Amino acid sequence: MELSVAIYLKLILEHLIEPQMSRYQILGESYEDGPYAITANKNSDSNLFSLDGLDNEVKVDGLPNNFRTHSLQLDQSSDPSNSFDGPDHVKSSSSHETKKTNTGIIHGACLTLTDHDRIRQFIQEFTFRGLLPHIEKTIRQLNDQLISRKGLSRSLFSATKKWFSGSKVPEKSINELKNTSGLLYPPEAPELQIRKMADLCFLVQHYDLAYSCYHTAKKDFLNDQAMLYAAGALEMAAVSAFLQPGAPRPYPAHYMDTAIQTYRDICKNMVLAERCVLLSAEILKSQSKYSEAAALLIRLTSEDSDLRSALLLEQAAHCFINMKSPMVRKYAFHMILAGHRFSKAGQKKHALRCYCQAMQVYKGKGWSLAEDHINFTIGRQSYTLRQLDNAVSAFRHILINESKQSAPQQGAFLREYLYVYKNVSQLSPDGPLPQLPLPYINSSATRLFFGHDRRPADGEKQAATHISLDQEYDSESSQQWRELEEQVVAVVNKGVIPSNFHPIQYCLNSYSDNSRFPLAVVEEPITVEVAFRNPLKVPLLLTDLSLLWKFQPKDFSGMDNEEVKELVTGEPKMIGTEVVSEFLINSEESKVARLKLFPHHIGELHILGVVYNLGTIQGSVTVDGIGALPGCHTGKYSSSMSVRGRQDLEIQGPRLNNTKEEKTSIKYGPDRRLDPIITEEMPLLEVFFIHFPTGLLCGEIRKAYVEFVNVSKCPLTGLKVVSKRPEFFTFGGNTAVLTPLSPSASENCSAYKTVVTESTSMCTALISSASSLDFGIGIGSQPEVIPVPLPDTVLLPGASVQLPMWLRGPDEEGVHEINFLFYYESVKKQPKIRHRILRHTAVICTSRSLNVRATVCRSNSLEDEEGRGGNMLVFVDVENINTSEAGVKEFHIVQVSSSSKHWKLQKSVNLSENKDAKLASREKGKFCFKAVRCKEKEAVTQSSEKYTFADIIFGNEQIVSSASPCADFFHRSLSSELKKSRAQPSVHKVKQSLEDAVRVIQKCSEVDLNIVILWKAYVVEDSKQLILEGQHHVILHTIGKEAFSYPQKQEPPEMELLKFVRPENTTVSSRPSVEQLSSLIKTSLHYPESFNHPFHQKSLCFVPVTLLLSNCSKADVDVIVDLRHKTTSPEALEIHGSFTWLGQTQYKLQLKSQEIHSLQLKACFVHTGVYNLGTPRVFAKLSDQVTVFETNQQNSMPALIIINNV
Repeated sequence: MELSVAIYLKLILEHLIEPQMSRYQILGESYEDGPYAITANKNSDSNLFSLDGLDNEVKVDGLPNNFRTHSLQLDQSSDPSNSFDGPDHVKSSSSHETKKTNTGIIHGACLTLTDHDRIRQFIQEFTFRGLLPHIEKTIRQLNDQLISRKGLSRSLFSATKKWFSGSKVPEKSINELKNTSGLLYPPEAPELQIRKMADLCFLVQHYDLAYSCYHTAKKDFLNDQAMLYAAGALEMAAVSAFLQPGAPRPYPAHYMDTAIQTYRDICKNMVLAERCVLLSAEILKSQSKYSEAAALLIRLTSEDSDLRSALLLEQAAHCFINMKSPMVRKYAFHMILAGHRFSKAGQKKHALRCYCQAMQVYKGKGWSLAEDHINFTIGRQSYTLRQLDNAVSAFRHILINESKQSAPQQGAFLREYLYVYKNVSQLSPDGPLPQLPLPYINSSATRLFFGHDRRPADGEKQAATHISLDQEYDSESSQQWRELEEQVVAVVNKGVIPSNFHPIQYCLNSYSDNSRFPLAVVEEPITVEVAFRNPLKVPLLLTDLSLLWKFQPKDFSGMDNEEVKELVTGEPKMIGTEVVSEFLINSEESKVARLKLFPHHIGELHILGVVYNLGTIQGSVTVDGIGALPGCHTGKYSSSMSVRGRQDLEIQGPRLNNTKEEKTSIKYGPDRRLDPIITEEMPLLEVFFIHFPTGLLCGEIRKAYVEFVNVSKCPLTGLKVVSKRPEFFTFGGNTAVLTPLSPSASENCSAYKTVVTESTSMCTALISSASSLDFGIGIGSQPEVIPVPLPDTVLLPGASVQLPMWLRGPDEEGVHEINFLFYYESVKKQPKIRHRILRHTAVICTSRSLNVRATVCRSNSLEDEEGRGGNMLVFVDVENINTSEAGVKEFHIVQVSSSSKHWKLQKSVNLSENKDAKLASREKGKFCFKAVRCKEKEAVTQSSEKYTFADIIFGNEQIVSSASPCADFFHRSLSSELKKSRAQPSVHKVKQSLEDAVRVIQKCSEVDLNIVILWKAYVVEDSKQLILEGQHHVILHTIGKEAFSYPQKQEPPEMELLKFVRPENTTVSSRPSVEQLSSLIKTSLHYPESFNHPFHQKSLCFVPVTLLLSNCSKADVDVIVDLRHKTTSPEALEIHGSFTWLGQTQYKLQLKSQEIHSLQLKACFVHTGVYNLGTPRVFAKLSDQVTVFETNQQNSMPALIIINNV
């Protein structure tokens, strides 16, 4: 009866009720998506069957295997290998047949609503009228039988134990119990009757009575050592205690632990142990005891079943993530373990799912090794499942991250990627080129160069440095080049820089102004420097590397006709593309590749990126014992495993920070360096320097040659050169061809123009004149901009011109960088490019040579041979400061020249008989020259820019100082000195009348005399004697002030206390200094040096003295001469007290402009001795000034007279 009822109930539940239970649904518990949380409904647990596997009437295997509601559902139709075919899973033929017969059958499809109602009514009546009364009756009968049977035997058994043992027998532990799983009880055994009663109570949800029965049966089974029965009773007792309403007692987890240990260790039944673990884990999870549940699940994992271990590890991982404080890393770690066990069990999809879920935790945490392992496994699993896009993405992540793997492992990663990538590309060979992850490209470091490469030096022929990609960017140097270009553009445009002027940019980088479209010239190459970086420890081989571009011809600008070139298959008509056959990047190396484009048509060019084949040159290397995929073979250098792809060059422009809106938001401007505009043909100049020195002495003159070559098909004109150091070089003036070379100058290859002189002219000066206009130094022009004297001012295509260039070493020792900027234009004016430039930087190392100091003072002799006043003496000190590091033996001063508009050297005063002035190391020579004013008729006939040159020579040859290159360098140094003086700020004066007065007085002490020292140096080099030539300039501005040939280092001013003064009280003193006033009037006493007088005849001695007064200014001056003695010092009294001036003691007179006046005085002496006649005091003021500037005119030399007694 009971068997028939159970079978009938099973058929009804199987065919009429469709619960859609999962394959892993055990004991009526349903799983949900996600971390598989249990939905424990204590009121719906009446559907539990075969709880301990001992009731063979109803089996769980009869439940339908339906995977639609579980996340582990497999796609049965896609891949037959996806089924659960682990080593612990055995399929029976009967189950296969059952599945085949049940496939496609929908149960209950023909039932009507009336049938449903009748079935529902039948079930209700069957339950309440048949099933429940039967169960109640059975429970009552079993209870009565157990009371009657067990009562007596239990009492007798317990009494016997007390008699014989005398104490309570302790329970044995599980390890001490023997395996008596083969023990079978007969159906009428009391123990089974108790178990049957417990099961019936459990079915009707009488959990309290069921727990008592299970507990009683557990003790009996343990006493009989029936461990399989005891484990089942323990398991059900724990479940009954958990399902009791109100939870009168806590859940006995140790019952479950004992049952699991019994199933696993004693009974060796892993299926029952697995069931027990899953049941206990769900109970613990329902009580939020996730840590105990995870430990329980992990404890049952073993090596005998990968599939079971994978399921348990996955459930343990979900326990870790569902904790109150989620243990994310433990979750990810156990998901990795579960994925590994799924992979071993052949469940590729489940393995991939576990790895992907773990990757979400490890991603972006800096655990690069873990990420690499996960991505590598995901890539392999995806490739096995034919998910090629996912496989490529996973391998790509391995390569683009900063990997810390070893070199062999990275090489294997790369080969796996290439192999998978090649399979993907073969699926769509005609599709667009994909983006490659390697090598890294630093797009912002991309540089462009427009033009040809610089030619190397050929012997003595050195090409201009210009601009190249090998030069480092220097902001200061870039600004200097910009200023030079602005200067020459301003000169060309008559002093005005055009509003649309932009500097010519040949090299574009991240520091240049890339907001405008750059301009390139047709038929001139465009070089693009791309910065690659290999992040791997294995070398990368790029083959067939070229640029990817888009071009729009200008002729078709009205139409949308764009020509896209991705692969160079032939000779292109628009743009030629250079292809680099092999480009090797070593491990962890940063390397730049220079790729060229050759535009053959005008239009708009857009450089998109680079295209290449990516491969490696290493052989196959295993990764931790994992071999490479089949078909991945590499050669020694040229790799057979390579893929074709591209990388785009996307450059982000500078951040905008001008307006308020741009400052408050993040906006970037355009960067158009990769979008050049190809313009029409322009001339192209190349400059070569021949015999250009690298080392010079300070002031040394050296002759070199410059060759200008027009390598384009257009003529060029308007060639100019601009430099910040115009005093360094010259191309010669208009008088360069007028002066012939002397034979000795030709023999010695002298840079100067020399003529042979007679011996009689050595003491006196040879006079010549030249205008500054002859040397390119005009009024109002910039001396830095120098036109290059091309023949016919045009250089035709393919033509070349050689011009001489004289160089002069800078006055300061050290290393000098001198920038030349050559400016030229096309004969045919172009709308976009108006001019072109060529840069050159010369590096000159100068060593010390001579140090020249000069001072000018007024001569005491007021009249020269022609009866005019204003003579001056020029003292020149020349010191050899060379330390012989350049092999210089000695210097010879061969000539001293002067250049001025108003003065000239007349003769040498202290010239000794030895005409040769030699200076060995550290020797000093002193020279004194007499300077006179130029003739008035010369000043009238000459223009204001005419300079008079006077040469005093110390040899047999005269260097024509008024010719090139001597006069050129003089004018350049003079103009640079004037520029420096103009740059100094001028002090503003308040009263104009006082300004004029001060200016007139100051002009008296000014002189515009310039001295040029010309020398030769004898150098021994390689047992040969060389003659070096040079010149030094000294510019004399003020009388009595020492001038130098080299710039003086200004010492920093001493620290002074800070003074707080109101600006309105600071007035500039307009009174001239004492030195300036002392130069206004020049005095001179004329008297006999000795005078004989017979004092024994006459006691008084009268000596006539003539006082000459000379007005040095060009204004009228009132002079007061006071002859009275006012000195009070004892020394003065001893000298002056013994004589007196006779006659008028004070004179007042007016001197015209540069007038000389003489006063006849008489001195009276009373005894012999030496007397100083320089006692007259002279006061002066300007006649037209109300304010009187008076000062005593002091004589620089004492006027001594000797009075003798005869």
